[in-house]
Amino acid sequence: MESTDARTAPAVIVAIDGPSGTGKSSTSKAVAAQLGLSYLDTGAQYRAITWWMVNNGIDIADPSSVADAAGKPDIVSGTDPAAPAITVDGTDVAGPIRTQEVTSKVSAVSAVPEVRARITELQRSIASAAGRGIVVEGRDIGTTVLPDADLKIFLTASPEARAARRSGELKGADVTATREALIKRDTADSTRKTSPLAKADDAVEVDTSDLTLQQVIECVVTLVEEKRAAK
Repeated sequence: MESTDARTAPAVIVAIDGPSGTGKSSTSKAVAAQLGLSYLDTGAQYRAITWWMVNNGIDIADPSSVADAAGKPDIVSGTDPAAPAITVDGTDVAGPIRTQEVTSKVSAVSAVPEVRARITELQRSIASAAGRGIVVEGRDIGTTVLPDADLKIFLTASPEARAARRSGELKGADVTATREALIKRDTADSTRKTSPLAKADDAVEVDTSDLTLQQVIECVVTLVEEKRAAK
């Protein structure tokens, strides 16, 4: 439900970062919907460019091939939190980008500087065009993409809690295998040279390990409303 003052409240740009399985997407969408803000899932954009690379036979293991192709696909992201759409060259890829094949390759593709530069530029243009403000979720939003965001939040959770959530989402996936995959991806994303997964110095850290999704949403909504009131 949209808050009554959404149309008159000052626009706020909210950056929500953190690793997979912390409740980032569910929280970001719910907060945006509740407060009448736009929403952007930056991870979906990296998945979309990875999907395009896979479908077009680009050698993911060769960074120079990935870099050469980075400017080719036309990626369009919808910003409605109730129905966040994403298309590549006019094709709806919301489903295909969630496959295991794309998931296993997205860290390699997103580590290529030319890919990050292309997607970062796209993300900044979407955020600047959001008239009533936007919730942008990802891994380097507060540090690299939108360092001047009004509010930066970094969601964390224990590897065990994250694996349990993610394997629940993946319907019957092995929790131990899921935990190992999450830790492997965290390591790849945290140690890459270009825009690694990191907490901004001025971000508010929220540990979601022992919180319900509703509690996390309420916490973030409160933080955003406080920031709005201070503007």
